[in-house]
Amino acid sequence: MFLGAYFTTGRIIFMIFFITAFIALMIYSYRKDIPNHQRYYKQAGIKVLFYGGLIVAVFVAIRLIFGS
Repeated sequence: MFLGAYFTTGRIIFMIFFITAFIALMIYSYRKDIPNHQRYYKQAGIKVLFYGGLIVAVFVAIRLIFGS
């Protein structure tokens, strides 16, 4: 088994437990904060997408203008 060469059984069990607990806590926290998201972060996704796309476009333009 490929994973057996790198991970022991204990590490695999710990990873499964950690990932499951982390995802569960993230879902719990997000659901708890939904009223705050709707109040304080209106259209935040659109802003992040716009500015992220702008940064990528600037970096691509710099690469095209000045070469690799």
